[in-house]
Amino acid sequence: MPDSPEAETIAPVRRITAAVLGDLRAIDGALYAAVAATSTPTLDRVLRRLSRAADHSKISLTVAVALAVVPGRPRNAALAGAGSVALASALANLVGKRVVRRRRPDREQVVAGRYVPMPRSASFPSGHTASATAFATAVGVVLPPAAIPLGALAVAVGYSRVHTGVHYPGDVVAGAVLGFAAAAASLAVAHVPPTSLPRR
Repeated sequence: MPDSPEAETIAPVRRITAAVLGDLRAIDGALYAAVAATSTPTLDRVLRRLSRAADHSKISLTVAVALAVVPGRPRNAALAGAGSVALASALANLVGKRVVRRRRPDREQVVAGRYVPMPRSASFPSGHTASATAFATAVGVVLPPAAIPLGALAVAVGYSRVHTGVHYPGDVVAGAVLGFAAAAASLAVAHVPPTSLPRR
């Protein structure tokens, strides 16, 4: 029997999608290899420590505790940030990693001095990046002066996961997108308004 019109339409779309995904994986692998091949002995130690410090969102939660001591906006920001971290972590680890099941990178090309323990979970998306981005976004919305330093910290955490060889760049990008979404959802559910503009 001849293929239906729907099948004839879907087949080319699937081929194109598969080709595009293949190209993106190639770019992802090339970027990972470029980072691994670049000698950065000074950064290696710093980023390895940063990556370990971000395990289980320890940095974000420490900042949240410090903010929670101060009544008003800082305490609201701490609560919003903690809630966003919880949601981002759940989405990354209980949904994203179990659905995609991407294998971790091969670290043979990464300098051993950069190593952190290789997680047993799937690679996609980066849970560290998702949580750090969610925290920075939520806290930054409620407490704008904290947005830039926490945003820079989230970027550094995400890059550290590639630098230490436990994630591809694509995992980190996906984690950041997930973190933004988790923060937006958490703020909407909690009905936490951003800082109002001063009146003139």
